[in-house]
Amino acid sequence: MADANWQTAWDGVIAQIGQDWGKDTRAAGADRVEPGAIRRILEVLEFDCPLHTDADVARAHGYEDITAPYTSTMTFALPAMWSPGEVIFDSDSRDVQPSKSAVKPTFPSVVPHFTGYFATDMEVDFIRPAVVGERLRRRGEKLLNCQPKETKVGRGAFLTFESEVVNESGDLIARNRWTIYLYNPTPGAAS
Repeated sequence: MADANWQTAWDGVIAQIGQDWGKDTRAAGADRVEPGAIRRILEVLEFDCPLHTDADVARAHGYEDITAPYTSTMTFALPAMWSPGEVIFDSDSRDVQPSKSAVKPTFPSVVPHFTGYFATDMEVDFIRPAVVGERLRRRGEKLLNCQPKETKVGRGAFLTFESEVVNESGDLIARNRWTIYLYNPTPGAAS
């Protein structure tokens, strides 16, 4: 009987829609926005835009310094994924999840037990580019939706969140919405 009503385990999460699960999150990006990192991002894209390489051009267009490409915003907003001495993959089992992740939200106790998760989509509203010298951070993890669903990989729920990327002064850089699927694998399912 409990198996037939697995969706009701998500009722507590559904009741939390609209709540900010990450309002106390203060983790800043691992590094400040800096020209060397911007150059490395531009190199692989062969992206030649003087706003990202010439401070005088950037200033002439109203920016304080060289700007980072919009697509690099999360690169500068995420805390370090790993630090020397840490082990984040602490098991050799199949489909093991990292013991910590800079992109995995913090889950309150209302979330049912799950063993797997993956991102399904992300959209970003860019407000303005980050500039050299700024330290970015994510602010908040507002739960927008919870949809229990059984898929080929298992039973779980799709959760959609919204957060903001801000600088040290609290200026809004971008607004992100993303969906992740939290699930327990179906025995024998390909994952």
